[in-house]
Amino acid sequence: MKIAIAGAGYVGLVTGACLADFGHDVVCIDKDEGRIAALRRGEIPIFEPDLAGLVATNLGAGRLSFTTDLAGAVAGAEVVFIAVGTPSRRGDGHADLSYVYAVAREVALSVSGFTVVATKSTVPVGTGDEVARIIAAANPEADVAVVSNPEFLREGAAIEDFKRPDRIVVGIEDERARVVMTEVYRPLYLNQAPLVFTGRRTAEMIKYAANAFLAMKITFINEMADLCEAAGADVQQVARGMGLDNRIGSKFLHAGPGFGGSCFPKDTQALVRIGEDFGSPMRLVETTIAINEQRKRAMARRVIAACGGEVRGKVIGVLGLTFKPNTDDMREAPSIDIVRGLLDKGARVVAYDPQGMVAARELIEGLEFGESAYDVAEGADALVLVTEWNEFRSLDLARLKDAMAAPVLVDLRNVYRHDEVARHGFAYTSIGRPAGAGDGGGLADAAE
Repeated sequence: MKIAIAGAGYVGLVTGACLADFGHDVVCIDKDEGRIAALRRGEIPIFEPDLAGLVATNLGAGRLSFTTDLAGAVAGAEVVFIAVGTPSRRGDGHADLSYVYAVAREVALSVSGFTVVATKSTVPVGTGDEVARIIAAANPEADVAVVSNPEFLREGAAIEDFKRPDRIVVGIEDERARVVMTEVYRPLYLNQAPLVFTGRRTAEMIKYAANAFLAMKITFINEMADLCEAAGADVQQVARGMGLDNRIGSKFLHAGPGFGGSCFPKDTQALVRIGEDFGSPMRLVETTIAINEQRKRAMARRVIAACGGEVRGKVIGVLGLTFKPNTDDMREAPSIDIVRGLLDKGARVVAYDPQGMVAARELIEGLEFGESAYDVAEGADALVLVTEWNEFRSLDLARLKDAMAAPVLVDLRNVYRHDEVARHGFAYTSIGRPAGAGDGGGLADAAE
């Protein structure tokens, strides 16, 4: 099939590369000429495991191409995916749909023959209706079926998620679109991925409902961690006991410093605004947002307490800056509030992250950087593990202790065992575990 994808950002690029790998003829479109030129050279503007190789393979095979010419790409396409950004609108938290609507107007003037226009971007309920209206107004002769096809890609595992999805949701109002979208995803039938057809508004709601529920699940276990600390229980064992219940499941039950990233903060805010627009308040989601924001700031206070209540003039080493491992995404990362909180109290903060330091340099004024975990530990009065990259899971504790000015380890991901760290002479603080407890090696949400 001939497929055009408007937007060569994270979602558009992953979608395009994977669909091309299925054998479709895919062209990704972006107005940024520099980005398109780089992509044509095989240079990937984001960090996502295996994406560079997938793009290179399909570029070489001629199944994947990149252009700034939307009209030319759309004219021969059977399906046009809209995969542009829908950031939170400044001031009110609503999703900014200006990019989606602008693409819809351009697509309307370029389509030829029956075309499915599928929205991949995360959009509020009713957006598909407006896209259909915009296309009809711009080109009354256009034979277009607008569908909702939300993405469920985890940063750091996007290729796997696309090729082996839990489900594929497609919201349709035109039965002709069912045939076309079934053909788009036919290669996934071998994996028996459920293709779920719903109404268009229902599909739009599923995306927000799923992300909001996962955000609440993370926030719930974080609150349970606080209670476990107060009551002398172990949150990791509590989470394991809960997760073995098939009705609950184990994923997203790993206590930590709060959620961040490009989806959960933005989508929970948008869902609250959708609820307000329809007169149906999302009180649980509102509370989830508030608790998560408070938690990120509270983590800086936890570090300060571990340092004896004062960090002015002290050196604090930070391991991990991105909101999760295997990504370079710093958007809404807990590390931002943690580092700023420490800097505000007069600490000198030195950080290392395998992929996030370029973005962090632009976001956090006053933050210094090291070249490795051991470099960051040199002369530090405390070491804080914020993001559980694999290279931080089996650090040489003796080497760390020798490098540090004071052996204080604050483990915000419960990666280590208390007894192991204490045996090396560290004062150790973790999340939701009493002293001496914890089986360590917490996977957190790195693969979730």
